[in-house]
Amino acid sequence: MAKKNGSIMYKCASCGYSQPRWLGRCPECGEWNTFEECMVDANATPGAGKAALSERAKPVPLESVNAQESARITTGIPEFDRVLGGGATKRSAILLGGEPGIGKSTLLIQTAAEMAKHSPGKILYISGEESAAQIKERAERLRLNCKGIEVLCTMRLEDILKTLDTLNPIFVIIDSIQTVYSAEAGIVPGTVNQLKYCANELVGWVKERDAVMIMTAHVTKEGAIAGPKTMEHMVDTVISFERNNNDVRYLHAQKNRFGSVDELGIFTMTENGLVPVLNPATMFLTERAEVQPAGVACAAVFEGNRVFLVEIQALTAPAKAAISRVFSDKIDSARVSRVAAILEKRAGLQFLGQDIYINVAGGIRLSESAIDAALAVAMYSARTDIPVDNGTAIFGELSLAGEIRAVPKLRQRAKTAESLGFTRIYASEKSEGVLQVKNIETLVKSIFGGRSR
Repeated sequence: MAKKNGSIMYKCASCGYSQPRWLGRCPECGEWNTFEECMVDANATPGAGKAALSERAKPVPLESVNAQESARITTGIPEFDRVLGGGATKRSAILLGGEPGIGKSTLLIQTAAEMAKHSPGKILYISGEESAAQIKERAERLRLNCKGIEVLCTMRLEDILKTLDTLNPIFVIIDSIQTVYSAEAGIVPGTVNQLKYCANELVGWVKERDAVMIMTAHVTKEGAIAGPKTMEHMVDTVISFERNNNDVRYLHAQKNRFGSVDELGIFTMTENGLVPVLNPATMFLTERAEVQPAGVACAAVFEGNRVFLVEIQALTAPAKAAISRVFSDKIDSARVSRVAAILEKRAGLQFLGQDIYINVAGGIRLSESAIDAALAVAMYSARTDIPVDNGTAIFGELSLAGEIRAVPKLRQRAKTAESLGFTRIYASEKSEGVLQVKNIETLVKSIFGGRSR
């Protein structure tokens, strides 16, 4: 008999037999005390992956909950595992966004091949953008072993959920979520309702199983993930895939419920696919035998547990319009304007009528406050056309009063800089091998002295 939504039914936990009254013994399988109270879901449709009966949620005392670290699955790619916080957590959904052609599909087919080598479960690759032949061609071009990988090429959510229930894979790739549609939300993929509905159904599936699901996502021209922000709230991890002008790719988490968002994964794109860069400490520095040009300063930044020495480049030129402008995409332009104002007020350096151009060698995006002092030195060097001596590194946060504030983990930064041949290291704290400077005036005088060009 049909029941209205919210009606109570009793389902046998052993065989699934259901009926409207509780019984001590199941008439279908003969087991005792196996009936559980469930709610009838009148919205469940055959093939949509919903169960017509769902167990009623019951509260439990928080103190009785066993809080254990979630089990993780190693992807087999060290840089990917680093960004995920040590591996992919079971029962989690991951959203991977990146511009077209950056290598999202390449990264995921490599991940699927690595996991197929060691994982006892099945790997399912679902594609709504490519055919099975195209996926196989990419795998062969990358010289990957496809054994253990199942491929499903469809855009229909109902087909995807049915396959998931049949195979019960341990690792699922959906490329991409914008191509998936359901008849429940219309027939046009990529709409707001489609994205919210399909993402909710897929996330709901993985939350009930010891599996990991990665969904790729399209991005807007600004680089943000396309679609409703609700989709990012649904998943556990949001990862951004970026690149510089070369073959270097950066992988970092914008959201991670199971780990830090400070880790950075670095890859290079080769003819054999994405290759992890395991020791990137020097990849953002430019090797020079001669004196470095004006407008260049080096700083040490932390990305997760690793220290990188980066080269900040500055250039000033007469403004081409009535108002001076700042051109900076790797460092926030508001920070550049703030540092320029501090230099004008505290160091007597004028930027009036000057356009300011800021770049970071290697194309890495910097947001740490420890780069303030190095940014100020690079801008001072560019404006005065006086170069900074080779082997100089500067760490420090710059206050509006012109003070250079302390940075965390100074000793680790200094040790890394020394190992790379830096002999003059400036910071606000006195430490072994570190020259102490308290404000921007002292820093400028110590680095540039009375030199002029």
